[in-house]
Amino acid sequence: MKVAIIKYNAGNIYSVYCACKRLGCEAEITDDPKTIREADRVIFPGVGEARAAMQYLNQTGLSDVIRNLRQPVLGICIGMQLLCRHSEEGDVDCLGIFDVPVVRFRPSSPEFKVPQMGWNTIEKFENPLFMNLHEGDYVYYVHSYYIPLCPYTIAQTDYDGYYSAALHKDNFWATQFHPEKSGSVGEQILRNFLS
Repeated sequence: MKVAIIKYNAGNIYSVYCACKRLGCEAEITDDPKTIREADRVIFPGVGEARAAMQYLNQTGLSDVIRNLRQPVLGICIGMQLLCRHSEEGDVDCLGIFDVPVVRFRPSSPEFKVPQMGWNTIEKFENPLFMNLHEGDYVYYVHSYYIPLCPYTIAQTDYDGYYSAALHKDNFWATQFHPEKSGSVGEQILRNFLS
């Protein structure tokens, strides 16, 4: 199986590569449109800022490549946010796969720090992406922006209110948390995606 990890103006991509390698999958980090289009699975990870990331994707033509992919695609963290319609981070239009906005946390009290950083549970999931997991399993988050609950939500997390922990539409899946940093739970999610 050929797995492409999209290389663009964002960090934390190498840890996804290492996670795939631990699962026995040789992934390729690439920004080559042909390699991405011909892959069996595509992972769109990253840590970064939405406006700068979208500028890079638009300038390189990767935005159109991603929009037109037909194989299974997994967005992670900012990769998930960039698959949405618009982000408050930098007030930028994104890829529009998921017709929902990305909004900034506005905490109701000082106990809720921004960014949300650390372990939190995933709940109310019903999707093959979460096969062999249990309600309330813990995953790892680092983010200041989130996607509200919406028709594409396939898992949710509570941090000063519920928001989308994961999304799904057609051949696109996405997680706000980092499966590559979420221990055995994250490993199972990546395994489910790859299989």
